[in-house]
Amino acid sequence: MSSIVPKNEGKLTARYASRAALMLPSEIRSLFAVASRPEIVSLAGGMPNLSALPMDVMASVVQKLVLENGTEALQYGSGQGHPKLREQICEIMALEGIRAKGDDIVVTTGSQQALDLITRIFIDPGDVILAEAPSYVGALGVFAQYQANVVHIAMDDKGLIPEALRDAIKTVREAKRKIKFIYLIPNFQNPSGVTMPASRRTEILEICRESEIFVVEDNPYGLLGFDGPTPNAMRSEDSENVIYLGSFSKTIAPGLRVGWALVPQAVKEKLVIANESSVLCPSNFAQLTISGYLANEPWRDQIASFCDLYRDRRDAMLESLDEFFPASATWTRPKGGFYVWVTLPPEIDTKVLVPRAIAAKVAYVPGTAFYADGFGSWQMRLSYCHPTPERIRQGVKALAGVVKEEIDRRSNETPKLTVR
Repeated sequence: MSSIVPKNEGKLTARYASRAALMLPSEIRSLFAVASRPEIVSLAGGMPNLSALPMDVMASVVQKLVLENGTEALQYGSGQGHPKLREQICEIMALEGIRAKGDDIVVTTGSQQALDLITRIFIDPGDVILAEAPSYVGALGVFAQYQANVVHIAMDDKGLIPEALRDAIKTVREAKRKIKFIYLIPNFQNPSGVTMPASRRTEILEICRESEIFVVEDNPYGLLGFDGPTPNAMRSEDSENVIYLGSFSKTIAPGLRVGWALVPQAVKEKLVIANESSVLCPSNFAQLTISGYLANEPWRDQIASFCDLYRDRRDAMLESLDEFFPASATWTRPKGGFYVWVTLPPEIDTKVLVPRAIAAKVAYVPGTAFYADGFGSWQMRLSYCHPTPERIRQGVKALAGVVKEEIDRRSNETPKLTVR
């Protein structure tokens, strides 16, 4: 059946603002429809595995909230967020060395909205944002829509390379371009999975202070470490030059859509105004659900159970990569979070391989999704957070077959020298 095109569609699209052309679906979103099919092993999306979250507990939290405090929970709230939850957020951030007051926090509809609001406040078209190479696809989408120019900074197995940051700052400023901030995910980075050690965090903070560039520290995975303690947050070292973003999506549930920004006082008022103009106020119901859970349930034990679940899945993925992937491939070995970053021989295009992987019943995200400039065509992100260990092994084995077939095909196409 052919679809009916609305008569006014052409007239409406002709009236789009110029920035609407920058509103493009991410490669992850484009994969979701296929990756959600039950026969496909999805190593693509970073969906938290809620099988470890006791639904009876969450049901009792919601029931208690509605019966005892429903008139507040179902009413409008503050554009800055509920005061009780903001104080509880301070207790959570203290686990990573951050000392803060509830008045310094703005609650948002997920940390994604906080990132959008900060970009809206600070970025004029053409401004430069520095970001890791690779970087979070959701952030790159926000930056594009506000017409920022993203300059990627090289990483190694310890995160952003300080000398590469110095070189990039010098190059951008010699070109008379304005750098507004640097966007970083120092813990279990999305998509690479690497964690920045404490000494490098200190060095990068020093570079940014000297260069008068502020840091946006995005930390959704910080409490999901598997192999020993995680370094303290960058915000714990610098309260004036770091905006810290946090989220309950990975440690409780993403469907509640509650995140926050910890900001210097000079920024707070603008952020609250931007929040009010965007959503009027974050959901009181969602905030008080989380607040009740934090107040009355053993949430630290719950996070530990998530870590156990994800550790098993991480181990299954790394063991499977070691067993099945070709020797010419390399990958990161994350100590927490959700992701492994795989690098293939440079002649392999992972975007081209996606249909063949789907035919083999496995999905992943090609590396180009995590760069603003189309780089990373020979890389891919694999997510281990949602499938069972058995499904992960099945998916990695299938994907390895696709990769090996492509490497062999290209090897056979290489012209051979004839000795005379």
